[in-house]
Amino acid sequence: MPKITVLPHPELCPEGAVLENVTRGESICDVLLKNHIDIEHACEQSCACTTCHVVVRAGFDSLNEAEELEEDLLDMAWGLEATSRLSCQAIVGEEDLTVEIPRYTINHAREG
Repeated sequence: MPKITVLPHPELCPEGAVLENVTRGESICDVLLKNHIDIEHACEQSCACTTCHVVVRAGFDSLNEAEELEEDLLDMAWGLEATSRLSCQAIVGEEDLTVEIPRYTINHAREG
């Protein structure tokens, strides 16, 4: 089973985390939420915003390919990098992943 290493984020995961209860085929967003890392997901994971944007630092090529809608939305994400993905659309494959949650989002009304 793959694992996801989450790099430290000052609010969501200050110490960072290594998530080992990851099932191939889950979205990164679902894995984070299941492990009490409350990444924003304002559109309820429907690929309609960029609040769940992550940067995949290792294992990027093992993820499913981004569809055109996701790529279009990523163009609006804060801190976009070549290995950026919307975590609600990025499906875990066979390899371990290392992800970084950007410090900011363009969400104007955070829920919760």
